[in-house]
Amino acid sequence: MKNLILSAACGLDPTLIEFFLKSLRKYYKDEIYFLVGKKDEKIKEFLKKYDSKFLEIDVHKFDVQIKRYYFYLKILEEANYNNILLCDSRDIYFQANPFDYNYKGEINFFLEDKKIKDCRFNSNWFFKAYGKKKFDIIKENIISCSGTTLGTQKGIKDYLKLMIENSIKYKYKKKLKYLMTFRRDKSGRGVDQAYANYIAHNNLIKNSYLYKNESGPIATVYHLKNISFNDKSQLINKLNKPYAVVHQYDKRWDEFESKVNHIKEELGIFS
Repeated sequence: MKNLILSAACGLDPTLIEFFLKSLRKYYKDEIYFLVGKKDEKIKEFLKKYDSKFLEIDVHKFDVQIKRYYFYLKILEEANYNNILLCDSRDIYFQANPFDYNYKGEINFFLEDKKIKDCRFNSNWFFKAYGKKKFDIIKENIISCSGTTLGTQKGIKDYLKLMIENSIKYKYKKKLKYLMTFRRDKSGRGVDQAYANYIAHNNLIKNSYLYKNESGPIATVYHLKNISFNDKSQLINKLNKPYAVVHQYDKRWDEFESKVNHIKEELGIFS
């Protein structure tokens, strides 16, 4: 069976996912599937150039981050795959095939380098979704990044079902000024982080594994303590091995600019 990479690009200009796709297709030949908006004609044409499938969805752009899990599950209910990577798109590039690694879990989570309690965004999302009691239990754990999750078809489907269940049961509590209106509280857009961390740190899926940011195959750069590159401009972990996936590199642009521009030039990206 083939592997699958699932992502979303609703409302994005094609230039924002060119780096994602070109770097990925350098190493990976199996299926790529994107969620797109019904009016995203430029994205649809662009995806065809990279032999990428897409599913049109009719969801407000502020709701895609949490609604994507419903559509990912729909895709997996209709086809079978070996392993699946769920990931963001705009702020990711690839340095290897992400499936060329001996993963330990049926579902694999990738940690950052900061405790939940020490990040005001993650603290807010978790506290507003689950309340103080559950927050106090989990706050000492290291953040698990919902923007990269990899596992078998069964592991990923179990994860998606739990994400959906938690999003229904533990809704983000809006700020007071939004309670009496239909306006969205944009501060809750990343609440899927809370659900992902609740699932990962409570071991709700059997045979799950959490990879450290400093030594695993996927880097979440925002809080990454050690930024090191090899002579090919590849970000490497403490084992001196290139990460397969580099996420949130734009958060550390001063350190990544020259390396990323070098890789883009090699790929023929000049934007």
